Amino acid sequence: MQNLLTAAQTREVDAYTIQNQPIAAINLMEQAAMAFVDAFTAEFSDRQQTIWILCGQGNNGGDGLAITRLLIHLGYINLHVFLSNFSDKSSSDYQQNLKRLNEGKHQPHIFTDISTLNIAKDDIVIDALLGSGLNKPLTGKYEALATVVNTSKACVVAVDVPTGFNCEGEIAQNYTGIVADLVITFQRPKINFFFPESKKTIKRFKIVSIGLDEQYIESLPSQWKLITETDIRNILKPRENFSHKGIYGHVLIVAGDTETMGAALLTSSAALHTGAGLVTASIPQSGLTALNVSLPEVMFLDREQLEKSDFAKYQSIAVGPGLGVGERQKQLLDLLLNDGKSLVLDADALNILSENKELLDKIPAQSIITPHVKEFDRLFGSHANWWSRVATAKAKAQELQIVIVLKNQYTFVCLPTGDACINPTGNPAMAQGGMGDVLTGIIASFLAQGYSAEEAAILGVYLHGKTGHILAKELGVVNASILSRHLPKTLKII
Repeated sequence: MQNLLTAAQTREVDAYTIQNQPIAAINLMEQAAMAFVDAFTAEFSDRQQTIWILCGQGNNGGDGLAITRLLIHLGYINLHVFLSNFSDKSSSDYQQNLKRLNEGKHQPHIFTDISTLNIAKDDIVIDALLGSGLNKPLTGKYEALATVVNTSKACVVAVDVPTGFNCEGEIAQNYTGIVADLVITFQRPKINFFFPESKKTIKRFKIVSIGLDEQYIESLPSQWKLITETDIRNILKPRENFSHKGIYGHVLIVAGDTETMGAALLTSSAALHTGAGLVTASIPQSGLTALNVSLPEVMFLDREQLEKSDFAKYQSIAVGPGLGVGERQKQLLDLLLNDGKSLVLDADALNILSENKELLDKIPAQSIITPHVKEFDRLFGSHANWWSRVATAKAKAQELQIVIVLKNQYTFVCLPTGDACINPTGNPAMAQGGMGDVLTGIIASFLAQGYSAEEAAILGVYLHGKTGHILAKELGVVNASILSRHLPKTLKII
């Protein structure tokens, strides 16, 4: 998995790269500008387009000046450069790039007064004002400039990060910075790009390599990891010749109630379609016909017989989707917790735990819980923002020695080590009921197949989101049943 870095660590990597490649700082800046321009021109190819480049007086502004020069070289003719001029200080690389721009054959329009900016709705703004490292809301002239940009409704493309956006830590509710339609970010996405509060600041982002030392990046201590498809390929084990159903494990799914049988069917379907050798659904007798018709491969265990079952024959047990929260369900959950086998707990299993906090300490080590935001806060207390919520998830995963899958568009898989692994797959097309039930079935299936709790959770969230991504391109809106049936196709192409 890729290390994600704080702003301070990124500056450390810059310095290390400059010293050890070796490469001059101005040349590293040129590489960054070229990478930005390659990505920018792929999105905006019209050389007649009016483009405003807003440059601060530090290295982010230096990037902006280098970008301007490169765009002129590529034939972009309607360029307007704003030099912030809000301070008496400027970086040496900024000064050098300003000199290079002034020495060029073609000169852009230069502005230094905010009141002279006449940015139109159809224009493009390249935000190269402040870059990373800011940890407080904008004020003064920078806030005024951000207001001009935001009220213009122009398309904004930020260089590395939007001005006013902090790369890690709590995202201020009273955001005063620039709102970006696209961020072209350098080498690694910033940690806060994956937090839901960023949606008011960033519509989408692209990552471009600028030649920083990857080996050094991966050597730095970081509890923030980004899951990649390479990780998934390395974890997945191929199905070998002469294998049989016994090799791929037996999943027990304790789910469903009289009026919520669909949740049990979705969980069972997902476990089946991700390769579990055997799947047994422990559901009420009233669901047997639906199970036989929709999933004839899945075996039935009458809920009333569950207490007499030999749990040792199951390699994984998933509990909760559509289960209900009555006294009887609490007794069943308590029974399974006392058995000591690692569990996958979701939905009503989590709701029961939230009403009976004494049961939390009974969760067997290496179990996996998969809460959405409301379930998480019911379990561990309310949170004012996602940064504090993920911090709690990391702490509780360590304390309880379990894996916490905190679900969102970018799901956080929090491990007993204290690491938070961020899943980049998934999209708004998946925002429908039943998706969590499918994820539970996928994770339980991988757990039964012999993967560790960490591996099962990481495989599960990635495959779930990747399948949704593929289907969204075709369908626009993706429901849980379709996603479950498509899982084998995604596994084949990974």
